[in-house]
Amino acid sequence: MATATSTAPAEFETDLPPRLDRLPWSRWHLRMVTALGITFLLDGLEGGVGGSLSGALKSSSTLHFTDAQLGITSTGYLLGTVLGALLFGYLADRFGRKTLFTVTLAVYVCSTAATALSWNLATFTLCRLLTGAGIGGEYTAINSAIDELIPARMRGAANLIIGSTFWIGVILGSLVAVGFLSPAVFGLRLGWRFAFLSGLPIAAVVIFARRHIPESPRWLLTHGRHAEAAAVVDEIEAHVRLQHPDLAPVEHTVSMRYAREGTFHRLGVLFTPRYRGRAALCLVLTMAQSFFYNSVFFSSTLVLLRFYGVSAAHAGVLFLPLALTNFIGPVLLSRLFDTVGRRTMISLNFILTGLVFAVSDVLFLHGRLSVVGQASWWAASFFFAASAGGSAYLTTSELFPQSVRASAIAIFYAVGTLLAGVLGPVIFGALLTKETRQPIFYGFLVSAAVMVLAGIVQAIWGVAAEQKSLEEIC
Repeated sequence: MATATSTAPAEFETDLPPRLDRLPWSRWHLRMVTALGITFLLDGLEGGVGGSLSGALKSSSTLHFTDAQLGITSTGYLLGTVLGALLFGYLADRFGRKTLFTVTLAVYVCSTAATALSWNLATFTLCRLLTGAGIGGEYTAINSAIDELIPARMRGAANLIIGSTFWIGVILGSLVAVGFLSPAVFGLRLGWRFAFLSGLPIAAVVIFARRHIPESPRWLLTHGRHAEAAAVVDEIEAHVRLQHPDLAPVEHTVSMRYAREGTFHRLGVLFTPRYRGRAALCLVLTMAQSFFYNSVFFSSTLVLLRFYGVSAAHAGVLFLPLALTNFIGPVLLSRLFDTVGRRTMISLNFILTGLVFAVSDVLFLHGRLSVVGQASWWAASFFFAASAGGSAYLTTSELFPQSVRASAIAIFYAVGTLLAGVLGPVIFGALLTKETRQPIFYGFLVSAAVMVLAGIVQAIWGVAAEQKSLEEIC
């Protein structure tokens, strides 16, 4: 494997990234983002299946879990995603994107299949932890690969739309679980096992499709493998020319640096004057959206049950429009992130999420909403929140050098999930022990304020990354 030598110049000039960025959207790009972006749908599928099976797993005909044991399994999955992101993010920066997005999907496939065969709390929790590790690893390798292969002028829209498929996965997972648990299909005793196998057919197809996705030319360049990078770009251009014969010539180059030091050493760049402000910005955005989502989704069903008298079955039905809104929002707004710009659109989506949610919170406190009205206001806030959440991860993947991109994504994902994502349900769980609306009102108001403050931070310190190459941004 050719790598940069210690005597070679630290920087070099190349026209390969500009050649990638000037390409028009093509069938090749669609195949690439489909094969890689399916990760988000699989993660949503896992979430939908896991949430819908909670009641079934408590049955004496299945694993007979208690509420506390279900909490342990959920924590295991969450911990797995964090550990997987950190481990595989480091490995993706060291050994390449292509190797890791094959390994991480294989970990997911094996672990979710093993979950269906588990027989007690220990084996079930271990399998959920490993499944989470595969999904967490997928996030880092896939986000890096997608950003490094998508043309600059449409990178924001593509990222947000791909990320929004998580919610399609949630809906599919919920429907699959409910269907498989039906006495007319498999029933409780076997239905939960088959539900955990529902992602395998999708994953099997994706593993085959990913064989045709190349290594990131940008990763190859920073590791001294110039000939391989040039061959990959030539191959991509050949595919695009089948649909767009007349490609614009490239007459400029960009400056890149070799990844000489180890990944841990290179991560020190996050604390340099140039990047520590960006690191703080990414931390604020990821923690804000993680706190908001985990807090609100954790408590929304309980609010419907306690204060609106909704049955558990109907609460699940009301959740589906919320999930659909989380998909529609980014799809409709995504293009504006590449035209109006990142700083404006990210800030607006965070702030509008907080303001809409705050209004619904005041109406909730004074009992002015029916159950449909409450769900509608939540759906309106999630219309903007989905784009805000997706843009937080988009920001993290754009603002740091190529040599530490996957590791940076992993670090901010892990910190946001552990600190804000776990803290939110703990706080709201305590608030929901009260019988009045006032405690949960204050909790919701804090969630809204967190989103507004994050939007203000973005408005002041955000980076105008739209339509710029990753090399120009970094």
